[in-house]
Amino acid sequence: MHLVEICKPNFDVELCIAYATADNFTGYPVYKKPLCYLHPEAATCMQKAIMLAAPLGLRFKLFDGFRPQEAQETLWAHTPDPEFIADPTLGSNHSRGIAIDLTLIDMSGNELDMGTAFDEFTPLSHHAVTKISVEAQQNRLLLLGLMTAAGWDLYKNEWWHYQLFNTQSYPLLRDGDIGTKMM
Repeated sequence: MHLVEICKPNFDVELCIAYATADNFTGYPVYKKPLCYLHPEAATCMQKAIMLAAPLGLRFKLFDGFRPQEAQETLWAHTPDPEFIADPTLGSNHSRGIAIDLTLIDMSGNELDMGTAFDEFTPLSHHAVTKISVEAQQNRLLLLGLMTAAGWDLYKNEWWHYQLFNTQSYPLLRDGDIGTKMM
């Protein structure tokens, strides 16, 4: 499978690949390399979202894209919570290369307030929650509008997670299936 690397100069984004560092919910790096890949259809949608955000003075910070099936197994073994982590036996949309975890940043690189941190596994991370500040609600709706206008579907439990539609039509991929090793 040929996935598209999401990085400058072709994609005007900031990379902050959480699972390539210890700064994630596991407390240790899961990936050896801080790379972000997407299925070509998802890469096209990401480019559309970038183009929609730019006139608003906004950009995207990416936390994760394609996640090898082996990494999904590692995350599930650490935190087997189906509300926030896909059971690897069922398959994660990240492991299909069709999901992205991200937030909005201003042109100086400052993250917009979304009410919770990325990968904060609480009900406050759900879409449509009102127990966060009005500013955070507006920022989540702005992110939602940009992403859905660009062709993405949301995952209702995580404000940061978007995926393509018809997810089951894409195959699960392992490390090495994309022509490079992340783990």
